[in-house]
Amino acid sequence: MTKNKKEDLSRRKFISTVSGASAIFFLNPFTSFSNFEQDDKVKKIVAKTIGIDTHNHMDVPFDREQFKGQKYDLSVELKISGLTAICMTFCVDRPKLEKEGDAYSRFILSLDEMDEMLNANNLTRALNLLDLQKARKENRQIVIQSVEGGHFIEGKIERIKIAYDRGLRHLGLMHDGQTTPPMGDIYTDTPQYRGLTQLGVETIKECNRLGILVDLAHCNNDAINKALEISDKPMLISHTGLNTQLGNNERMAKMMMPRLISKEQAKKFADAGGVIGVWTHLADTPLDYAKNVKALVDIVGAAHVCIGTDTKMAPPNNSTDRFGKKTNQSWDNNTDGFLYIVVDALLKTGFTEKDVIQICGGNYCRIFDKATTI
Repeated sequence: MTKNKKEDLSRRKFISTVSGASAIFFLNPFTSFSNFEQDDKVKKIVAKTIGIDTHNHMDVPFDREQFKGQKYDLSVELKISGLTAICMTFCVDRPKLEKEGDAYSRFILSLDEMDEMLNANNLTRALNLLDLQKARKENRQIVIQSVEGGHFIEGKIERIKIAYDRGLRHLGLMHDGQTTPPMGDIYTDTPQYRGLTQLGVETIKECNRLGILVDLAHCNNDAINKALEISDKPMLISHTGLNTQLGNNERMAKMMMPRLISKEQAKKFADAGGVIGVWTHLADTPLDYAKNVKALVDIVGAAHVCIGTDTKMAPPNNSTDRFGKKTNQSWDNNTDGFLYIVVDALLKTGFTEKDVIQICGGNYCRIFDKATTI
């Protein structure tokens, strides 16, 4: 039997075991998986890292009956990945919102469905750094509840407290569609609010007060700079890339350019204590991805960069969605879980073990702790 076939069988056997039930409890998912002949150094680094994907989509349907017919193998995929946690992100502005109240209804329904999904996968939400550290020590996975866009607020700041009480600890201020009332300037729209509106300002202040990490992805530079003036906690830009790293696909690069960050803006954000996530877009291979990470690290330093894939850890088994890659299949011909592949590529690109541990989760943990401590 060839090596590739052996690896394939080992992977299928692992997935079967995880899907089984009681047998999984004797496994250490952080050291037992990947292909079993992988570099020991990679496995040891993964084993000591609180690995976090700071932007991972777990969009659920806004139809209760449709949700009941779906199965999300989140626990299985997380174990395979080597990550301790994902920032489990959803949005409510797709399809387009039509009337007042729709955003909030979608938000509450999504949280209800995620409660059921987490229960089915024997997973819980991390509410602070101690929860992440405890999960890592016990070799189990956990999620950080995140929403992309403050659409659900609909001008009612008190709803942020409701979200907090439901376990939300990571709030993306903006998304593709503008909120009603507006929060501020989205980076793909024509600027018209001089950065942030009063609602955007009040939202950041309320997140600071309660203990929710603010994510400025989808904000234009004026909005980011205004947020830096307002916030008394460090913030995140969870998924972007340096605007000099455009990959080999010209069409994709042109589409993504407004979503990329300049060297000057990245430096300004990092100097204020922020952390910037590098997505897997515009990277055809793991080494391409590691080079994109390095390009940003060369500008802001290893203490201000993290992973924010903008992929989907576990789309439903009956999903017909063609958009957004599955995290553990971010690149073709994967034989290992996502974090193993990334750690290997970062080491080959010249990063030290300390750098890798910071980038793969330590930096996010630092600002998550500061943001959620009140």
